[in-house]
Formats: sequence, structure tokens, C-alpha cells
Amino acid sequence: MSWTALHLEDIPLDERRFPIRRHLGITAFGVNAWRGAEVGDRVIDDHDELVEAHEELYLVVSGRAAFTLDGDEVDAPPGTLVFAAPEAQRGAVAAEPGTVVLAIGAEPGRPFSPSGWEEWADLGMTELVEGGRYEEAAERYASALERHPDHPGVLYNLACMLSLAGRDDEALERLAQSIERFAKSAHYAREDPDFDPLRNDPRFEALTAPRSNDARA
Repeated sequence: MSWTALHLEDIPLDERRFPIRRHLGITAFGVNAWRGAEVGDRVIDDHDELVEAHEELYLVVSGRAAFTLDGDEVDAPPGTLVFAAPEAQRGAVAAEPGTVVLAIGAEPGRPFSPSGWEEWADLGMTELVEGGRYEEAAERYASALERHPDHPGVLYNLACMLSLAGRDDEALERLAQSIERFAKSAHYAREDPDFDPLRNDPRFEALTAPRSNDARA
């Protein structure tokens, strides 16, 4: 069958995400929807897209969202479109119960591949991490590296899991590879509690020492 029609609620909710791309088997672009059940619930995490280089378009489907974009506040009732370039710092919370925001993204000029973040969600990593099952989390997330061997975000997340699992040498190796591909990973690591087990390791300190190209990455 060459087409599909369904209601958003027909897609099983994955925590607070409707995994549209995965459910429909879309391969040309990233698309998901996020729900905030109560006022103040996070619908779009605070982030930029410098690692993925994705342009993103958000559409408020229901409820009302309060966006923050590079420090500016945007009130977004249903029907509001918000576009964010990769470098824009963005995030949104529900301003009304039952807020749903559709997010569409891809990197300009390149064939689409699912982001490292989607790998995290699709592999069910949150449950493992919240349960303190770090060794299992590291083993499971390593499969994402087989699909994205040069992805700085995947390398970084794997380094986090290896650090928490006490596998210091492997964690440092993966972190070094992430920083090599995306210098700002060093900045993230300096503030990331996942690397607390490595905080006093001289090798970690050397890897994450501030460099002049951190801010330009």
C-alpha cells in the first residue's frame, strides 16, 4: 500500500513522544510529535541542533505552547509555526493542558538518517539509565554506533554510558572520538554529571580542557 491515513492518537505514546517517523517508516525526514499533559510540562527540550545540523519546523497542534528561542519568549496557540535554524537555542513548555507540538527536521543538502537522539529513544535507554543498569545500557547503545560510526552525538552518549559503567578507558576513547568530530562535546562533558566518575582523571581533564574552537563548533 502506497499511502497511510491515521489519527495521531492511533500511534502509541512513547513517554511523551508520538514516534511518527518510526511508526510510519518514514525515511526522508525526521518527524515526531510531543505532548505536554499538564501546564509546565516540557514539550520541546532545551537544545540546539549543531551536532545534527538539522533545520526544524514546529507546529502547535493543540493546547498552547510557550517557546523560548535564543532567549526570546514566543506565545504559540494552535496553528503557530516556529522555524529554528541549527544554531538556534530552542525549547518549549505546555501553557495549557493537552498541548501537542509536531516537530519536523532534516539536514539541508544531505540524505536523511535518523538522529543519534532517536536511537536513544528507540532503544529504550531512558528506562535502563533511570534503573541504574549502566552496563546493560552501554552494551545496548553500542549497537547505535554500528549504524552511526562517526556520529559525535552517538559517540558522546556511548561515552556517558561507559563512564557510568566504570569502563574508564573505553569511555575516554569514545569521548575523544566525539570531541574530534565536534569540538563542543568537550564543553558539554565538562558540565555533564555522567562523567563524574572520570572527573579527577588527568586524561579527562586534558580531553575537556577549554580550547579556542569550543565556541565555534
